Amino acid sequence: MRNGGQLLVESLVALGATKGFGVPGESYLAVLDALHDTQGQFDFVLCRNEGGAAFMAAAWGKLMGQPGLCFVTRGPGVTNASIGIHTAMQDSAPMLCFVGQVGTDMRGREAFQEIDYRAVFGSMAKWAVEIDDVNRIPEILGRAWVTATTGRPGPVVIALPEDMLTSLTDAVPLTGPARIGEPAAEPEALEAARAMLVGAARPLILVGGCNWTAAGKTALQGFAETSDIPVVAAFRYQDQFDNHSPVYAGEAGVGMPANVKRLIREADVILAINIRFGEMTTDGYTLLSVPVPVQKLIHVHASDREIGKIYQPALGIQAGPNAFAAALTPVHGGWAAWRAQARAEWEASFDLPPQPSPVDMGLVTAHLRDVLPADAILTNGAGNFTVWPNKFFKFGPKARLLAPQSGAMGYGLPAAVAAKVAFPDRTVICFAGDGDFQMTCQELGTAMQAGAQPIVLILNNGIYGTIRAHQERNYPARVSGTTLQNPDFVKLAQSYGCHAERVERTEDFPAAFARALASRTGAVLDLDISPEALTPRQTLSQMRDAALAAKDRT
Repeated sequence: MRNGGQLLVESLVALGATKGFGVPGESYLAVLDALHDTQGQFDFVLCRNEGGAAFMAAAWGKLMGQPGLCFVTRGPGVTNASIGIHTAMQDSAPMLCFVGQVGTDMRGREAFQEIDYRAVFGSMAKWAVEIDDVNRIPEILGRAWVTATTGRPGPVVIALPEDMLTSLTDAVPLTGPARIGEPAAEPEALEAARAMLVGAARPLILVGGCNWTAAGKTALQGFAETSDIPVVAAFRYQDQFDNHSPVYAGEAGVGMPANVKRLIREADVILAINIRFGEMTTDGYTLLSVPVPVQKLIHVHASDREIGKIYQPALGIQAGPNAFAAALTPVHGGWAAWRAQARAEWEASFDLPPQPSPVDMGLVTAHLRDVLPADAILTNGAGNFTVWPNKFFKFGPKARLLAPQSGAMGYGLPAAVAAKVAFPDRTVICFAGDGDFQMTCQELGTAMQAGAQPIVLILNNGIYGTIRAHQERNYPARVSGTTLQNPDFVKLAQSYGCHAERVERTEDFPAAFARALASRTGAVLDLDISPEALTPRQTLSQMRDAALAAKDRT
């Protein structure tokens, strides 16, 4: 006999779980007790806030392709975690969030910290469920794992009543994950897609999603290069295609450059693989007409619910990205000039003018492109600063980007910690604005305790930059609620055991970054990108636009 907590943990181990991120709570003490016996096999990473824990789990799912696991307590615990659940959903990242629940004998009375999880998370997660019977833990957990990883991956919220977890059972734990193959395209659908591409004058491949395998990415790259078709990545998924390939032509995301917009508008056939058509990738749903695009759209997705959800495709194919890529055979249509122009315009976007700030992030990013290892992992939260890792870094086949499609501030640092937990020997760089960093800076404590300390670059300008830019455009000379008074980030980071420096000049960055790389306890570099160097007639929005100016060439 075992209790529900033991049954849950033993089943998770059998499924292949090795790490879980969370904040303890009295509502799931039986689970914490069971985790005592799995240390070294399945470890609990103790976080400082449930939002940070959920971000880590979401990032783990995106990075590893296996559900990231989050453990939080009821009520305030899971509402704190909701930001990470929402992020996992918008990222299409597999995740399981286990949350304690009041005892079944108290349910429905608005007991202490009681929440109806199905009602609260029914539209935020892929599935929300409560396990009322201890004997059903293996059944429901197995279903949750499959739900999180198949079709369009996403988060599942699993409520665990306290008395259920302490009940005894002779139910047998799961013995391993179900093996479920990707859906494959029918031969007729493949032939129809091939015919549409062959007849195209300006074909384009649009790619995204986080559930690609190395073999799938290699197959797609081989198809695109042999066929000479340009490839554009969906919002914040540029790490899923080798940016050094001659067919790669940029990212369709926030701050989309004019050349990428032109590619999408002028394409006559778009092969969209493994993407949901979000607002950023479509430039506010303007690049393709709703509901029937002018471009002939071939939409390939493992979930039938994504095909035709917004755009009615000329051809919809329900297939997993890797199975579909493996089945592709090269096509030829004389598109060399179209592809070469797309590539040349993307390459030209790296030719930036000097940036009007004490630390020139254009030069900093160029230095990082030169010195970072090929398997570096970059992370970021939300803000204008994300233009640097998202638009001016070249991701090779081993590099990764963990960045939230939800636009959630505070994601970058927890994501970087999760990446270091997963890959302690890889270089992990978090880009964070000063406002963004302070959303989750306490997770430096998690990094210290877990021995998973990344390098954090704080782009410090003393403002909520994105909002200030909009404010200056819409309400000129009426600054309100966007100026930050910051702590001493160097002292703060040092108190968490990190190497830390303030960098006030561009020329000082290479040496400071070398010291950061050499640190065994991670590092925080506080970069001065304040707009003090602006002339009186310049605005912050103009400063931001300067970073994108080179990308607006057509």
